[in-house]
Amino acid sequence: MASDLDPEQPQRPQLSMWEENFDTEKKRDYSPVSWNEYFEMMDDVVVGTAESKDVFRVYKSGVDGPLLVLLHGGGHSALSWAVFTAAMSSRVTCRVLAMDLRGHGATQVRHADDLSTQTMSRDVANVVRATYGEIPPPIILVGHSMGGAIAVHAACGPLLSSVVGLVVIDVVEGSAMDMLHSMQNFLKGRPKSFKTLDHAIEWSFKSGQIRNLESAKVSMAGQVRRCEGEEGDTAEQVSPVGEGVTEGHEEYYDLNCATDKAESAASEVRPSDPEVKLSEPEVRPSDPEALNAYFWKIDLSKAEKYWDGWFRGISNLFLSCNVPKLLLLAGIDRLDRDLTIGQMQGKFMMQVLPPCGHAVHEDTPDKVADALASFLIRHKFAEARSETKSSSYPFMR
Repeated sequence: MASDLDPEQPQRPQLSMWEENFDTEKKRDYSPVSWNEYFEMMDDVVVGTAESKDVFRVYKSGVDGPLLVLLHGGGHSALSWAVFTAAMSSRVTCRVLAMDLRGHGATQVRHADDLSTQTMSRDVANVVRATYGEIPPPIILVGHSMGGAIAVHAACGPLLSSVVGLVVIDVVEGSAMDMLHSMQNFLKGRPKSFKTLDHAIEWSFKSGQIRNLESAKVSMAGQVRRCEGEEGDTAEQVSPVGEGVTEGHEEYYDLNCATDKAESAASEVRPSDPEVKLSEPEVRPSDPEALNAYFWKIDLSKAEKYWDGWFRGISNLFLSCNVPKLLLLAGIDRLDRDLTIGQMQGKFMMQVLPPCGHAVHEDTPDKVADALASFLIRHKFAEARSETKSSSYPFMR
């Protein structure tokens, strides 16, 4: 038998660490994945009359058990819950309703720029009522970042009387309010366009906005749209990134314009690498590909007047909500004074789930599903699936 060093035996060339990483990068697949790999059904829910109707895109799974109403963060869509939904459905018997909030995703409403907490809370109640009638199943509201703030307002208001639980993911009033001033700078630092959806997925993963490639491949389709208008209509939208620097056929995007905490609290994304190298440069106004380029579905910078209202007062509102509560955080540093005192007094359950970015439910969907399943089982809201009853959930012991 030839030894490992036998000169007669062909040897694989030894690669440097850089070459191995580059080789792996070349093989990475950034192609999008359909929603139906994770949800059972997609629907458009009509709210209002024929003359004044709003249409909300929703994704659903499950037919029994409590109803988990999932509310995404600013700039994201219901598809951000896709991988988590599959993980959750395998753990407990439940129903899932993930909705595109107004101005986001595929939802079409008359006043898409009204992103006030009052309007969006009312939207949530209207969609639940239109889907499940006046007496819906027991509801657990689950919200991430901006969606977490909306969940708090909806749970504490009079519009949804069947809410039995509240889960908020990585949003805390203190740190959010402190960092809102950096949001505009961060938004200006993102690429404004992508040649293809694959490139948008590549950016989201390489930048650290979504650190789980599986989730990025399904959820980025809800964040960007393909522009198919006339060339004159797109010239303004196809404006390039302000600080892009081209080297060869690659482009680097400067994301140093916002702190990590500011991105967490305000922009819904947490890039981990200040320089993101894409396989294709950003689309320029003169490019022939401009008419088929992808752009952000919502311009969050125009919603600035609502930012303060999303987060101001939510810590005390969260603590006052008279239902079992769970707070999931990417880091312990997120806690403000009111929540720290409340947690010490046992007013809510809390779990920190590092290492992950701000998009906790996308970066670590299995860990979030474990935490939420434990919460549901502990409070007898749901039963574990037969194949998972032997699992050692922390609160089943």
